[in-house]
Amino acid sequence: MSKVPGVILAGGRATRMGGGDKCLRRVAGRRLIEHVIDRLGPQVAGLALNANGDPARFAEFGLPVLADGVADHPGPLAGVLAGLDWAAAQGAKAIVTAAADTPFLPRDLAGRLMAAAGPSGLALAASPDEGGRVQRHPTFGLWPVGLRDDLRAALEGGVRKIVLWTDAHGAGTALFDSQPFDPFFNINTPEDVEAAEALGAA
Repeated sequence: MSKVPGVILAGGRATRMGGGDKCLRRVAGRRLIEHVIDRLGPQVAGLALNANGDPARFAEFGLPVLADGVADHPGPLAGVLAGLDWAAAQGAKAIVTAAADTPFLPRDLAGRLMAAAGPSGLALAASPDEGGRVQRHPTFGLWPVGLRDDLRAALEGGVRKIVLWTDAHGAGTALFDSQPFDPFFNINTPEDVEAAEALGAA
């Protein structure tokens, strides 16, 4: 499969960071979203940002800003759906998503997800935790445009947990190494910012 568009998911409310746009916090002198753009951008055929509220606050990045099409902040699946609707309008067959708060995401994310896709075309990223158990990272995925109506119906029916929906469609798993640290390390608290600063300097 050739490159597909990418969507950065930044629609959360960052309650553990005191609210606001977590992706605009700085790590290693740059905002989180800049790290994500630099890593994901070369892997995909164009980028968009899923975020709610005034899109002007992201104008400097020059990306389309896609608001959730489902009310009441139902979570990342709404951002995935917004991305699928955007991609469908461009004639794309799928999208790759990444969370906006992960400054070390893999530089081969898109290719590995495509290689791991299940029969439905879905795939999620995963990595081992400290105990060796595989942990899925459901905001990092390959999502076929052909399933967007099914996803819309699921959201309207109350589904919020990503893996409930992806498991029902037989999503494949792309397993990434978590050494020397997990590339899906994400920023949720001020302490995480400090940890990321240390990792960035390592």
